[in-house]
Amino acid sequence: MKADFAENAAESPVPEWPDKIDAATQERLVMQYAPLIKYIATRMALRLPPHISLDDLISSGMIGLLDAIKKYDPTKNISFKTYAEFRIKGAILDELRSLDWIPRSIRKKTNQLEKAYVSLQKELGRPAEAEEIAQSMGLTMEEYYHLLDETKGVSLLDLDSVRKNLPKLSEEELYEILQDESARDPFISVHFAELREILMKALECLPDKGKLLISLYYYEELTMKEIGEIMGYTESRISQMHSQAILHLCAKLSEYLSNQ
Repeated sequence: MKADFAENAAESPVPEWPDKIDAATQERLVMQYAPLIKYIATRMALRLPPHISLDDLISSGMIGLLDAIKKYDPTKNISFKTYAEFRIKGAILDELRSLDWIPRSIRKKTNQLEKAYVSLQKELGRPAEAEEIAQSMGLTMEEYYHLLDETKGVSLLDLDSVRKNLPKLSEEELYEILQDESARDPFISVHFAELREILMKALECLPDKGKLLISLYYYEELTMKEIGEIMGYTESRISQMHSQAILHLCAKLSEYLSNQ
């Protein structure tokens, strides 16, 4: 169940990529894939504080789409839609970084939350429950869920920590090694294989509700509201459950990266 504007962009693929992108072709591509920008920006906005403007995200996404049109190489055996998604998301994240929209106090709380989770997970030998994390931090459940709401958008920028542990790569090179395994050198192939295995194991450790939520949100691409209707929770509660699942994955990634 995907939003109509996302499917519309996928239903009209460009049959052949032109040798030269003139103004008319660029305009046609922009019109065709503009709904994809709105779709991506809307999903990202759900994980951001309300003061972040959706229109600003869409404007940044448009820059990413124009960049994708300019740099797309059809010989890479990657669809333009997939490449455009990568560029659109990257442009929006770049804009968020430049805004430095995360207050220092929120960054501090996020670090405290992640450290508490990692420590408790090592002690228990399993993913920590919400009640256990709250107790270890001396918080009531209401305070804990409020903390999850405050820090829910910070994980959007956590890919920076992954990139710091890789060789210095341009955005083009990073995209190619993520999409094309034959483009990787042996060291990078091993690194990504290990990273993928860590994430898969982390997902398997999630409670059944967490697995279902991740599947519905990232694979079925449902909204938080739609997932809430399926699972019988409010949209706010689903958002909190999502934040805790991401906290678990971030803890596993941090543990992996600290050993590199």
